[in-house]
Amino acid sequence: MIKDYCVIFDMDGVIFDSERACLDTWTETAAGYGLENIREVFNRCIGTNKNQTIQIVEDAYAAICGEGIADKLLSESSRLFHEKYDGGKLPVKVGVKEVLEYLKAENVRCAVASSTRKAVVEAELRDAGLINYFEELVGGDAVKISKPDPEIYLIACDVMKVNPAEAFAIEDLYNGIRSAHAAGMRPIMVPDMIPADDEMKKLSEVVGEDLLKVIEYFKSV
Repeated sequence: MIKDYCVIFDMDGVIFDSERACLDTWTETAAGYGLENIREVFNRCIGTNKNQTIQIVEDAYAAICGEGIADKLLSESSRLFHEKYDGGKLPVKVGVKEVLEYLKAENVRCAVASSTRKAVVEAELRDAGLINYFEELVGGDAVKISKPDPEIYLIACDVMKVNPAEAFAIEDLYNGIRSAHAAGMRPIMVPDMIPADDEMKKLSEVVGEDLLKVIEYFKSV
């Protein structure tokens, strides 16, 4: 039964529609520099850490704009992101409140394991009125190795005092599913901007189109 388990959520792309919001700010910033194909470059950066993102952007645009374009793009788009979406204005994904209310009613313990810094995780969840649904928050600053390494999920399971085999992980990205699977958890994929491929379908216990479908799955197990 689901109530015998805990559920650990990724945040960006699962709880918040932050990846589309981020693409919006990248697109606006890139236009000011005359950068083309920003959507393609952005997609290659999804699920990577900051250093990897910088390298991808530099490889794409440094020859045209000069070295350092990645720092300019990231810093300016970050400023724009905070201007647009801080203070509870970051849109939530379909089914977030419903799945959290369902799990609360079932007495299922919940946590967040996000590559985002914990302070940002706390602020965004608090601004959205969602923080009280979660028992523990683990941010990317708690780990040495980013997803797909299982470290962040192993830490989350440890602080929740649960065996990974008794924890579901809800993720939207390939590296997140790989991380949860490597940790020995029960991965559930809710794809955001990148659809599930054959590898993700194999590694995931189920792939749902949104969190409302995840509720249906929980009711069936």
